[in-house]
Amino acid sequence: MVAHTLVETARHPERSDRGSESDSSLDEIAQEKHNALVATLGHHGKDLDNSASPKRWKTFWTSFRHLAHLTPKEVDDFMASYVIYNLDWSDEKKMTEELGPNYQEKVGACLKSYYGVLNHLCALGDVEKMYIPPWMRPKTSVLDNQLLYERSIAHDIGLTKGKKVLDLGCGRGRVAAHMAQYTGAQVTGLNIDPNQVEQATTFNAERGLNNTFITQDFNELPLPFADESFDAFYQIQALSLCKDLPTLFREIFRILKPGSMISLLDWVSLPAYEPSNPEHAELMRRVKPLIGAVGTPTPESLEAALREAGFEVVRSQNASIDGLQAPLIDTVDVYFRTLRQAILALVKVHVLPRHFKTLINRLCLDGQAFVKMDRMRLATTSYSIIAQKPMA
Repeated sequence: MVAHTLVETARHPERSDRGSESDSSLDEIAQEKHNALVATLGHHGKDLDNSASPKRWKTFWTSFRHLAHLTPKEVDDFMASYVIYNLDWSDEKKMTEELGPNYQEKVGACLKSYYGVLNHLCALGDVEKMYIPPWMRPKTSVLDNQLLYERSIAHDIGLTKGKKVLDLGCGRGRVAAHMAQYTGAQVTGLNIDPNQVEQATTFNAERGLNNTFITQDFNELPLPFADESFDAFYQIQALSLCKDLPTLFREIFRILKPGSMISLLDWVSLPAYEPSNPEHAELMRRVKPLIGAVGTPTPESLEAALREAGFEVVRSQNASIDGLQAPLIDTVDVYFRTLRQAILALVKVHVLPRHFKTLINRLCLDGQAFVKMDRMRLATTSYSIIAQKPMA
């Protein structure tokens, strides 16, 4: 009952001083963006309740039980996996020194250990989809902002009934389910973690959706698809895990039909970020493990890699209101820090196993560093790019 009460009260915390960006000027910007989105999406944009999201308490307790039965090795492997987030694809020398010459294989193994646990930790809150969305509408939940963003993807890449779309880094298949229910499209999801692929397959099958899910590391190419076999493509916050963006984008180009649209939402460092600035560097050191970023792309590097692969960039912008995600990041951070207090109390009285303390402490580390980095406009996880494969 302690956990139940704390989770319910934390789900909609009172707005703190750190959330003060939602003043009248930002509300006006937000309302303009929201009105434009609703006009684009039609009546669907007003009805956010009819979504593919699961009943939260069923999901919460399923993941809670899974975490309770983790083996010591699974916990140790999860904690050890964080080593990769202190590295960067751009520094191959350091990668080799830390992980050895087969560092790409080691990164893949760490990602499986990391996401095999993280997906259940995230399912304890409204980030079961494992991403904090762009801040698209003030005074609205994280989940509703996710739904708004996902519906904007569907519009941007032209999803309609019967179209085939690839979801790279599909997680537990919740976004794929929403896309299929909202548009009638058929989604193929690809993910490195077999645990998530299994959950995605079950979740979509239970809802009668004809989506398919494949276990594969997208750093291991080629992708297992024929040329020109998809009508569209999207990914959400997965590209920092890619070692070679131009090569991956060439593969995506290969499997898309001419004229197909793609949508990217990802982590980027912004022009204000200075690696030589000690404060900036320290924030980056703390935030990368929190969000699970290996690489640190920029908008310019993503655009260049897309053009090198043959795509035409249609739009490139921060999808959040005034370029700020901080209100949503702060909401998620407050929720999990409140949940942490309940978990620590239950561990103390031996209701929960001790490894829950290890897991929740790691998950809650440095949330406010993420908020600060976003407010300083040094980096964001809400950078959006829409691109197109030219017609033949």
